[in-house]
Amino acid sequence: MDKSVSAAATNEKLAEVGNSHEPEKTISELVDFLDSLLDDTLSDPDNELKENNAFEALSEIYQYICSPSLDQEVVDALSFELPKAVSKFAGISRNVLNMAISIIDQFIVKCGPRDMLSILCDTLGYSSKVTKAASYIVPPLSGLSKVFTSIRRRQFEQVKEAVPMILNVVKAVSLESDEAELDDVFDRAVEIANSINEVCNKLDNAAKEKLRALLGLYVLQCLALVPASLSYEASSCHSLVSQLSQISSYCGLSYLSLLTTYDVEAVACTVFGENKDDCMGCLSHVKHGAALSVIWGHVSEEVAHAAKEDMISVKDELRNNQIKRWQAIGTLKHVLSFVSLPWDLKKHTVNFLLCITDGDVCRNCNEEYFEWSSYMPNLFSALQAVKMVIMYAPDPELRKNSFAVVKGVLADIPISQRLDILKALITSTDSSSMIAILVDLVRREMHTEICSSTSIVKDVQQINNKAHQDISFWTPSVLELVESVLRPPQGGPPSLPEQSDAVLSALNLYRFVLMTESTGKTNYTGVLSRGSLLKVYNEWLLPLRTLVTGIMAENKSDYDELAIDTLCTLNPLELVLYRCIELVEEKLKQVT
Repeated sequence: MDKSVSAAATNEKLAEVGNSHEPEKTISELVDFLDSLLDDTLSDPDNELKENNAFEALSEIYQYICSPSLDQEVVDALSFELPKAVSKFAGISRNVLNMAISIIDQFIVKCGPRDMLSILCDTLGYSSKVTKAASYIVPPLSGLSKVFTSIRRRQFEQVKEAVPMILNVVKAVSLESDEAELDDVFDRAVEIANSINEVCNKLDNAAKEKLRALLGLYVLQCLALVPASLSYEASSCHSLVSQLSQISSYCGLSYLSLLTTYDVEAVACTVFGENKDDCMGCLSHVKHGAALSVIWGHVSEEVAHAAKEDMISVKDELRNNQIKRWQAIGTLKHVLSFVSLPWDLKKHTVNFLLCITDGDVCRNCNEEYFEWSSYMPNLFSALQAVKMVIMYAPDPELRKNSFAVVKGVLADIPISQRLDILKALITSTDSSSMIAILVDLVRREMHTEICSSTSIVKDVQQINNKAHQDISFWTPSVLELVESVLRPPQGGPPSLPEQSDAVLSALNLYRFVLMTESTGKTNYTGVLSRGSLLKVYNEWLLPLRTLVTGIMAENKSDYDELAIDTLCTLNPLELVLYRCIELVEEKLKQVT
C-alpha cells in the first residue's frame, strides 16, 4: 500500500461516513480499515514508507474533521470511535503521536469539552485492551489536560469524575510498561496537574478548596508512581518530581504536614464524599507519595526549592518534637515497604530517619500523662519495614545505617513498651540472623538498665534494689522470649544448623540473665526459682545438647565443605550451651 493509496483509501472511507444514512456501520468500517493499516505498519516497524502511510491516513482524518462544512452530527458520531482508533497509532513515531493529539484537540473544539470529557475517559479505559498501552494513553491524557481548562461550569464535579480513571490507568500502565515508554505518559500526567491547578486559580471558596485537595491527592499519587517506574538516575525522573513538588506547594502541602498530619482518608472523604471507598483504589500510593515528597527534598536542593521548603528546619522540628517524629517515622515506612522503589531512595530514607532519630534528639514524652499507645502500632510497622531493609539491602552501609535507625527508634519508644515491641519483632521474623540481632538488642537493653541502676562500691557492682524494681526489661517475659527460640512454639528443639545464630543469641541472653541475677542476688525474671531451673534444664538445655552432639558426631567423620561449615557453625553454640548447663546445675545444687 503506497502513500497515495493509504491517504486515498482513508479519504474514501471518511466520505462514506459523511454520505451514509447508517453512520455507525461506515464508522465501524473506517475503524476496521485503520486497524488493518496499524497492523501492517507494526509488522515492519523499520519501514519508513509504512510509517508515512500511517501519518498520511491520520492527516486525512485531521483535515476532514477541520472542514467547516462538515455536519456536526457526523463529527459527533466520529468522536465516539476515532479517539480510540487514532490513539493506537501513537507509538509509531513522534509525528504520528502529534497528529493523533491534534485530531483529539480538534474534536474538543468541535464537540465541546464537557462531551469530550466522558469520551476521553472512555478512551483511557480502553487501554487495558491495547498492546502498547503506554503510548496509547498519551493522546487522551493530552486531551484531558485541555478539556479541564476549557470547562466553564461545575469544574470541580467534572474533574472529580475524571481523576480516578486517570490515576487508575496511569498506575496500571506505569507499573507494567517499559521505562522507555513512560516519559510521555508522566509528562502528560504533569500537564493534567498543571491544568487542574489553573482551574483552581479561577475558582473561589469551597469549590476551590475541594479541587485543591483533589489536586493534592493526584500529585502525591503521581509522586509515588514516577520513581517506581522511571530510573532514579534519569534526568526526566528528577525533572518530573521537581514539577510535581512545585504543584504540591500550591496545594498547601508542607513537608511537615505531609509527614505528621496528612490524612489520606479524611481528604478523600472531603473530596469524594459518600463515594470515597469506591475511589480509594486509585489513591493506593498517596501515602507513599507523601513520604517520597519529603525524601526527594532531602535528596535534591532543587526539589526542596521547588516545594519552597527548608530541609534544615524540617529536620530540626522533627528532632525537637517527639510526637511529630513518631508521626514522621510512621509515614516514612511507606517508602521502605514499597517493593517497586529503587534502593537509592530507600537509602536516602534511612539516612533521613537517621538524621531525626540518632544522637541528641528530644525525648520528653511523659508516660504517665501522655496517651502514647496510639502511636505504637505505626512505630512497630515502621520497625518491621526497617528490619526488611536490614535483611535484604545489597549495600552493607545501608544495612548498618538501618540497624542504627532501629536502635534510634527503639530509644524513642517508652521503656515500658520497648520489650513488647522487640518480642513482636522477633516472633514475626523467620530469619535466624535477624532474630539473633534482635535478641542481642534485648540483652543490650537489659545491660543498659543494669548499668543505670547499679552503684559501684569498692569495685564490686551492687544492684540498687529500689531502682531495679522499676526496670521494665527484667521480667519473666525475657525467659518467655528465650523459650520461643530454644523451644519453638511448633514443638521440639530448634532446627539446626539453620537456626544456629538465633539459638546462640538466645543462650547468651539466658546466660547473661542467670549470671546477673545471681550476682545481684535478685530474681526479677524468676530465673533462679527451682521450677524455672528444672524446666530450663530438662526442657531446653538437655534436648538441645542431645541434638547438637548428634549433629556434631554425624559430621566429624566427613570432610566435605558442608560438614566443615556445620561444625564451624555449631562449635561456638556448643561452648555456650555447655556453660549454660554448668551454671544451671550449680544453681540447682544451691537451691536443693
